[in-house]
Amino acid sequence: MTLNDAFQMANGLALLAWVYLAIFPFRPATSKIIIGTVVTLLAAVYATHVFGAIHADDFSKFSTLEGVQSLHNSPGATFVGWVHYLAFDLMVGLFIASNAARHGISYWYILPCFFFTFMLGPAGLLLYLLIRWAVTKQYFAENF
Repeated sequence: MTLNDAFQMANGLALLAWVYLAIFPFRPATSKIIIGTVVTLLAAVYATHVFGAIHADDFSKFSTLEGVQSLHNSPGATFVGWVHYLAFDLMVGLFIASNAARHGISYWYILPCFFFTFMLGPAGLLLYLLIRWAVTKQYFAENF
């Protein structure tokens, strides 16, 4: 399997998980299915590729912007970086669903948050936190 094939499969898997999350955000099994299957698979893909893509001497590059940028000159490092985003953004989506259920926030409010989290990561989380603040009237509402 080529790196491009793995990239396409990871994207497709993440997209399916986001669709499932968007349709069934408040079902108890959603978290189990997404973490137990999709995030675990993405983590396994990441783990099997990261050590071939990033070498011991590359860790010093994480301390500067130029160093991190240079890591993305490698297709393998770009791939593992992307899989990292896919897995963590799904975890943020699960947090949004769980936290919204805890605070009684409407499905219709969190749906755009899912879209922006899927596409723009932290911007979707910020949107959710602002919505939660508006609904609960508490910026520091309980998270877990």
